[in-house]
Amino acid sequence: MSYESSVSKLPSSLKDLVVTSQVDVGKTEADKAEVAQWIERLAEEKVALQDLETQLVPRTYIVSNYLTAADVALYGALHPIFTQLQPVYDYPAVTRYFDHIQTRPSVLAAASALSPPFSLVSFDFSSAPPIERKVDAPKKKEKAAAVAEQAEPTPVAVSKEDKSPEDKPKEKKEKKKDAVAAESGGKKKEKASAPAGSKAVAEDAGEPVPSMIDMRIGHIVDVKKHPEADSLYIEQIDLGEETGPRTVVSGLVNYIPIEEMRDKYLVCICNLKPANMRGVKSFAMVLAATSKDGKDGGVELIQPPPGCKPGDRVYFEGPDYENAQPLTQMNPKKKIFETIQPGFTTLDTKEAAWINPVTKSVHRIRTKDGICVAPNFVGASLS
Repeated sequence: MSYESSVSKLPSSLKDLVVTSQVDVGKTEADKAEVAQWIERLAEEKVALQDLETQLVPRTYIVSNYLTAADVALYGALHPIFTQLQPVYDYPAVTRYFDHIQTRPSVLAAASALSPPFSLVSFDFSSAPPIERKVDAPKKKEKAAAVAEQAEPTPVAVSKEDKSPEDKPKEKKEKKKDAVAAESGGKKKEKASAPAGSKAVAEDAGEPVPSMIDMRIGHIVDVKKHPEADSLYIEQIDLGEETGPRTVVSGLVNYIPIEEMRDKYLVCICNLKPANMRGVKSFAMVLAATSKDGKDGGVELIQPPPGCKPGDRVYFEGPDYENAQPLTQMNPKKKIFETIQPGFTTLDTKEAAWINPVTKSVHRIRTKDGICVAPNFVGASLS
């Protein structure tokens, strides 16, 4: 079914909303077909919140990774539900999605222009139950099974004539000695053959290196001012994770207007230990550039290259770092980020980079699509 045909089936108020918004109907033929399917489904069926919750957990938009007419239609279909639904936090992914779509400028303008208008629905996210994000415990080797297997003596064929009563105790002792020798010898061989950097060594052992930092592309799908702190934003950032967006608290209110934060693609540091920020737990940190003249000179977000998607890996150029795996979580006691951070800067090209303080080698910060930059600053510090 075509887009026009599917829209014609919508209730009049919903059809007016979709048409007035004038948003994209799909950038590819596949996207156009999916947009039409969603609109047709919304015209014929009631929204099943539980199914929609499952679908929206890993998504920012319902079709592809940009706003389409399907999002506008879904927002319109959800609007009467959200004006009556209490509590809305039974469906956190749907709530986050609805709030994100209703604040898109084109949707906001179309909704307020209609008579009667689709009124803005307010949410008190400060009272929403926190999302528990547990760091996976490191896997332990099953040593007991290996030791038991090694300690098991190898059976030896002995004829009846050799088994005199006097020999039996001696035979048992010899077998025990052989088993112990085999076990200790096996362990020595394992240690000798274990490659450098194996799990026998802590993953954060040695000097801190920049590749220990887990950086990824994020997309701000919602941002509010912290109710208890005038200088803090509370953002919901899509990092391409199945668990949905992470809550991130950033001290950027005095430097970046909230309008410039909305719908922003940025770089996030994802393996810092979660921290409570005035009662709200923050699960990542946004990477921002501070002018070489200090914060009075301005602060701006590091900008990813075009074409990035939430969750894309961000890494440092150079053979020592490009293919290295970051730590699961940086131990705050080892001050890994604090050791590396002074080398973060922006070059004369405004490209973000880390400069090795010892060798002075330059390692630009990039994704597979290109280099990350500060839009305006040269010689900035990054944090």
